[in-house]
Amino acid sequence: QVQLVESGGGLVQPGGSLRLSCAASGSIFRINAMAWYRQAPGKERELVARITSGGSTNYADSVKGRFTISRDNGKNTMSLQMSSLKPEDTAVYYCKALSGINVYWGQGTQVIVSS
Repeated sequence: QVQLVESGGGLVQPGGSLRLSCAASGSIFRINAMAWYRQAPGKERELVARITSGGSTNYADSVKGRFTISRDNGKNTMSLQMSSLKPEDTAVYYCKALSGINVYWGQGTQVIVSS
């Protein structure tokens, strides 16, 4: 079993920055791709950014140029640096990890962008 714990959420003003972190622990054999998703109230969960074990990344169009995903394979951690935040970025952000055929999710961390 793998546990994912997100941290770093909070309240920030429009134009501000936040850094989210995700730490994986437990019976980890090898984590393949990791990703950040988000879910705003009344909306479906959507992919924000994804990173492979080799470091290849892709982003949702809505966050390109503003968010940066990174990971430390040795420490089994992943981060999301968010800049130029907008009110529409308000959501619960979830960490997702793929290990073999297994998919794991964190419990989520709330991000609120508001003045």
